[in-house]
Amino acid sequence: MAKSALLVMDVQQGIVDRFDEGTDYLPRLVKAVDAARSAGVPVIHVVVGFRAGHPEISSRNKSFHRLAGGAAGGGFAEGDPDARIHPSVAPRPGDIVVTKKRVSAFAGSDLDMVLRAGGVDTLVLAGIATSGVVLSTVRQAADLDFALVVLADGCLDADPEVHRVLTEKVFTRQADVIGVDDWIGTLRK
Repeated sequence: MAKSALLVMDVQQGIVDRFDEGTDYLPRLVKAVDAARSAGVPVIHVVVGFRAGHPEISSRNKSFHRLAGGAAGGGFAEGDPDARIHPSVAPRPGDIVVTKKRVSAFAGSDLDMVLRAGGVDTLVLAGIATSGVVLSTVRQAADLDFALVVLADGCLDADPEVHRVLTEKVFTRQADVIGVDDWIGTLRK
């Protein structure tokens, strides 16, 4: 019997502040999280985070290197307010928080260990950004032989066309792509 987990990825204060303006994204995501909890589906929050001073970030890493140049304690390092999970989807008792060091939810984290220890074989993916953490995690999770569901409207990207192409053309090769309401409907069956 398949066991699913909902991955809520990079829904952190500093990321939400850059992406969510003027959308109904967060209420929709809250609906998915609440439905998962009600159905007994584990909720795993995946966050990007670094040690103070960013020793994990190489100067060759174009994506993350500019974070390391920020103010002391900033750049998603320990204690940075931008690194906190957004309060609308804050973890509750029983939720798991996994910290990653790169774009994919698996990179530099113990996510695979947590999933396998919990007998999870199906991942339901939501998060910010579709072209970042969601894309990288879909690719890696598929290579690790997880069954995948992407919540198309549970993902958000700065570029709506990139989001559309990924959810309608790219992800469908490795995942079932459905809306939050449709996924919630499957939980009730």
